[in-house]
Amino acid sequence: MPNYRRAWHPGGTYFFTINLLERTDSDFLVRHVSLLREAISWAKRSHPFVIHAWVVLPDHMHCILSLPAGDTDFALRLRLIKTRFSRSIPDIEARSASRQRRGERGIWQRRYWEHLIRDDADFAAHMDYVHINPLKHGLVQQVADWPYSTFHRLVVEGVYPLNWAGEAAALPSYED
Repeated sequence: MPNYRRAWHPGGTYFFTINLLERTDSDFLVRHVSLLREAISWAKRSHPFVIHAWVVLPDHMHCILSLPAGDTDFALRLRLIKTRFSRSIPDIEARSASRQRRGERGIWQRRYWEHLIRDDADFAAHMDYVHINPLKHGLVQQVADWPYSTFHRLVVEGVYPLNWAGEAAALPSYED
């Protein structure tokens, strides 16, 4: 088994990418976004964290979270969110023998991408990455058109202008 190195920084701010196991279900996460929001709120009540940015796309999501001072356990919070969400969805998906033996659902990839935010420039770059994602995936023509994002809250707070990032036609090509 690979030896994944995680950056455990007390009170750290982290960027995450969390993917569905099967990324072919075209709208799974947005179809169940209310259940996902409930799972996030539930995990946040029992193990607090600050949400700086979050975007839910059809088959994956990105977020930037900060942990309380002295706390390093982001893995627990992500596990709670994924587990709570999975338990709220009817058990109809196909599961491998390995997942069945472990009592796992076939909804999420086991792993996720995590990055410890290093400084203000890194934070700003990842905030922009989170919020531009629906545009870069061709889901909308303007960032403001995607409803499953903290972008709207940040517009109200004056962090982003409503027309931030312009039109999709002006963007360079990106790959996830």
